[in-house]
Parts: sequence; structure tokens; C-alpha cells
Amino acid sequence: MNIDIIIVIVFFVVLLVTGFLPGKKSDKSETNYLLADRGIGLWTFIMTNVATWYGGILGVGEFTYRYGIVNWITQGLPYYLFAIIFAVFFVKKIRIDDALTIPRRIENKYGKNIALFSAVLVFILTSPAPYLLMTAIIFSHLFNISIFWSSVFVSIGVGGFLWYGGYKSDISTDIFQFFVMFIGFFAILFVLVPKYGGMEFLYAHLPPSHFSITGGNSKLYILVWWLIALWTFADPGFYQRTQAAKSIPVARKGIIISVAFWLIFDFLTNSVGLYARAVFPNLVNPSESFLVLADNALGAGVRGLFYAAMFATIISTLNSFLFISATTFSYDIIGRIGKPFKKVQIRGLIGIGIIVSSIISILISTAIPSVIDIWYTLGSLALPGLFFPLLGSYFSKISLSQRMTLLQIIAATLSGIVWYALRSFGIIPGSLAEIEPMLAGLAAGSVFYINLVLR
Repeated sequence: MNIDIIIVIVFFVVLLVTGFLPGKKSDKSETNYLLADRGIGLWTFIMTNVATWYGGILGVGEFTYRYGIVNWITQGLPYYLFAIIFAVFFVKKIRIDDALTIPRRIENKYGKNIALFSAVLVFILTSPAPYLLMTAIIFSHLFNISIFWSSVFVSIGVGGFLWYGGYKSDISTDIFQFFVMFIGFFAILFVLVPKYGGMEFLYAHLPPSHFSITGGNSKLYILVWWLIALWTFADPGFYQRTQAAKSIPVARKGIIISVAFWLIFDFLTNSVGLYARAVFPNLVNPSESFLVLADNALGAGVRGLFYAAMFATIISTLNSFLFISATTFSYDIIGRIGKPFKKVQIRGLIGIGIIVSSIISILISTAIPSVIDIWYTLGSLALPGLFFPLLGSYFSKISLSQRMTLLQIIAATLSGIVWYALRSFGIIPGSLAEIEPMLAGLAAGSVFYINLVLR
């Protein structure tokens, strides 16, 4: 057994221990189990917020490998801006309402039926499938186990400590993984820069387009990604962490300070992605760029640390999405409509949700073995319908009646699905095919506001 495998094994052992320890102190009340008694302090908030926001590290490597710094322009900059807007305008509204989850907030505004519809959309949107797939790919790569069984093993481990400790386990593991992420990626740059050279090396070995703000893509392409970043305002993870914070100032300051850490980590991951392209310019599968870089450009020990950092970046998001997805399924769907489950304690309900969410995620990752395709599909299906009722719950001036809101959700959701299907079958002609399904859904939902504008 080489030193790299030992480092990765130690990482997983510490992760599991860190995950299971908080369960001994949890009283399993709803607020304690789901939101850690709303007692999260500033730096705990920052570390879990920063760690959870990442997860698509293989996608970052692929995007940077293909297009260069436009990865930061599309996957970093708009999220910083929208996160700050969220902190300034949304945090107080979330805390005043006091609803534990997004569907409960929507229920307070629009009633039970719309809340159940929104819960289904949240469940789809927060599927941990893409993060489970990425974790399984790296796990399989290292230990020569099939991706399916890698997914099963990871689901059991992560699902086990989340069920035992609830949100406190999510937080404790995120804090540990926060440090592993930053230490690992800083260490890689400290190896790559002396070995290959700094900016002069990158300029000499990368296409000029890799340093342009469009990366050779159209302005419409950039605009689409900025609009996709509107997901920030409907992110159940942001909502959960805001509700779990000790106070409104903690949540606001925590989000704003998180932006500074995201900027630093984006610099690290994008830099490593540029080195991967410069050192290995002819990869057939750019999604494996970080794995190829680790195996062929790093020495023993540092390689293991890099793998641990990649695992930490992904699993810190995987565990949060799995917990939110499980909470949505158990607490907001079957816990409200299934009579046999109404008397089940919160820990038992979430346990059911973890099992169901894990099984569905394994099936999705098996049927769609592409992280980008999973993101694209789930976002196209779920985000347009959820965006509008949630926005209306924040701002009464743009909220609609229950009937109109229900029609708006249906129209936005179906428009995204239909557009996705038409594009997939090549039915949409010419430049219209460049329009993303999510934008079609958002456009359909926006139509319902025409009456408000004309008043």
C-alpha cells in the first residue's frame, strides 16, 4: 500500500469519525436535528458555507481545461454578486418567517398544495447524484472498484453519519473538509509553479483564448451562465444555513466573508486547471484532467493530498445535498401526506429520506454517467418552477394569488421540460437551439407578471 492510498484512507477515517461524533450530543428535536438549534456561529457558518458551495471539482477542471479563465467569469463572478445580494436583501426575510425549509416557507405564503409541488421540485434540484457520481469516479479510479459499488459504499458512509447526527454531523465534516480543500490545493500549486514555471509558462503553453473573458464562446453563452447563477436565490443550502445561523448579522457577515474565501479557492482551482491543460494539452476526456495531473505530474504524498482535497471538495457538497434532499422527501413530502409517517420521529423520517435519495441518486448516476448532463437535466426540470413562488414569498409586491402561482409553477416547469425534449431531439432550428431550457421555463413563468406591470 503506497503513501497516497494511506493518506486517502486516513482522510476517510477522520471524515467518518468527525461525522459520527456529534450524534452523541444531539437531542433529535426537529430544530436541533435539522438546524443544530440555530446556534451556528460566524466562523462555523463561513467554513461550512464555503465548503458546501463547491462540489463540481471535476467539472471545474473540465471547464478550465476547455475554455480557460472564462470558468471564473461564469462559475465564480456571478455567484459572488448574487450571494452578496442574497445577504443584503434575503437573509432577514428568511429569518423573520422562521420556516425550517423552503417548502414550509412557501406553504406559509401559498398553502399546502403549492408547498407540496415545490417540495418535489426541491427534491429534484437537490439530488446528490452528480456529487455522488464524481466521488465514485475518483474512488473507483483509486481503488479499482466499479463506479456502482463505489457509489453504494460512499452512500452508506455519508448517509450513516448524517442519519446519526443530523445537521451537526454535516457541519462538523464540512469544517474538517474546509481545511483539507485549501491545504490540498495550495500544496499542489507549490509543487506545480516551481516545477513548470509561473505565468510565463502558462502563456507559452495555452491558447490565447484561455486568457480572454469569453474563452472563445459567444456573449450569449456567457449571459446564459450568468442567468443560471440566479439559482443562488433558490438554493435550499443557502436557505438552510441562513436558518441555522445564530443571528441575522452572523448569516449576513458569514455570506459576505465567504465570498472572499470563494475568490481564493477559485483562484487555486482555476490555476490548477490551467496547468492541467498546459502540461497535458491533448486529453481525450477533459473531465479527467485533474486525475491525469495527479497521476502524472505530482509526486508521492502530494498526489495523495490532492486526491484527499478533491474528495473533500466534493463530499462537503454531497453530504449537504443528501441531507437537504432527504429532509425534503421525508419532512416536507411523506411527513405531510403520508398518515403512517406523521408519528415517526424526525430521525426516523430523515433515515427514510436518506435511503430513498441515495437509491435514486445511484440510479440517476447510472443512467446519466455525466456530471454536466445531470446538472443540466435536473436544473432544467426543477429550477424554473421553484424560482417564482419562492421569490414571491420574499417580496409581496410580486406575489400572485394561489391559483395564479400554481399555474405559474406548472407553466414554468413544463416549458423547461418541453424545451429540453425538443432540443434533445433536434427539433428546434438554428440559433433558437442555443436557448437553454431553463431560460425557456423562466420566460414562461415571467409572463404571469405582465398583469402586475400593466396595473
